[in-house]
Amino acid sequence: MKQFFMPLRTILLGILSLAGTMLSSHVAGKGTGVTLYTPYTKISVPPGQSIDYTIDIINNTSLVKNVSVSLNNLPKGWSYDLKSGGWAIGELSVLPGEKKNVNLHIDVPYKVDKGIYHFTVAAPGIALLPLTVIVSEQGTYRTEFTTKQPNMEGNANAAFTFSAELKNRTGEKQLYALRAQTPPGWNIAFKVSGRQVTSVQAEPNHTESVTIEVDPPDAIEAGTYKIPVAAVTSSTSANLDLEVVVTGSYSLEMTTPSGLLSTAITVGDTRRIALQLRNNGSSPLKNIKLSHAAPTNWDVVFEPAQVEVIEPGKTAEVYATIQADDKAIAGDYVTNLEAKTPEVSSKVSLRVSVQTSMVYGWLGVLIMGGAVGTVYSLFRKYGRR
Repeated sequence: MKQFFMPLRTILLGILSLAGTMLSSHVAGKGTGVTLYTPYTKISVPPGQSIDYTIDIINNTSLVKNVSVSLNNLPKGWSYDLKSGGWAIGELSVLPGEKKNVNLHIDVPYKVDKGIYHFTVAAPGIALLPLTVIVSEQGTYRTEFTTKQPNMEGNANAAFTFSAELKNRTGEKQLYALRAQTPPGWNIAFKVSGRQVTSVQAEPNHTESVTIEVDPPDAIEAGTYKIPVAAVTSSTSANLDLEVVVTGSYSLEMTTPSGLLSTAITVGDTRRIALQLRNNGSSPLKNIKLSHAAPTNWDVVFEPAQVEVIEPGKTAEVYATIQADDKAIAGDYVTNLEAKTPEVSSKVSLRVSVQTSMVYGWLGVLIMGGAVGTVYSLFRKYGRR
């Protein structure tokens, strides 16, 4: 009986030894099998961020491996795609001792709670790659309408141009109607890609650049004006408050007291012309300089040569003394007069009729009379012969 159990014991020990060898061989094979690897297994991002992973599928065996790849336990509302070589994939074949790359793109929604999220890239039955994303702040489902320069200053004759960004921080495509509340007489225009629009379409998680042009009335009073602007859809909206500081309008008119822009002058003589400078704007006009463009060898002198200031609605009187060339030929000439400030200017064209001097007329008469007298004397003296 004892002899019977001895061979049985030997057989059992042999079976256990073989099983241990097989098990050891299986575990080793598993340890040198397929590995999923990426260096960034735990990252922190804000809501609305897109994450791109590069995952290596490494075949450590001596056999070709067909590896299925999937994503498990991705949070609700998150989206992803798996690609390799530009193709959406579900399975890859990897040669022995080589690796293949898989690109995993994940979109974290804007409407998401702050916290820690876990999911797994899996090669079912072969390998697992746990990943962790920390959402760093509480997310929202909203639209943002912003500008880096909400305040501008200038005169009423200027146009104010604001550059704004409309951010669709929702998970859906939105068509925004663009609106503004402006005081009476103001004009406002919205432009996208250089074209005037009344609405703009934005893809999910996308930003559109919007140019806002504000044009106040030319005669508006100086002051600070608020311009509320809004981008509105049926489900979301955003407001943007713009501010325009108007320093006033600038308008200068130069004319004569009678409104008549013509005069007469004798060759080589001078003519003093009264001029009126009127400030038709809402801001004072300062340092008004006077200049002229006259025919060759003519001269124009202004009194005063410069006006220091004209208040809104007021008038200043200046004089222009015009001197004609002493060799000018009788006829009509044009002299251009200009009043100019750093902000605005005004011009008038004065028609000047040049007339011959009466001295020359009487001299001509005397010459003609002398000639007639001489002929008459000669006729009387020699006509009787």
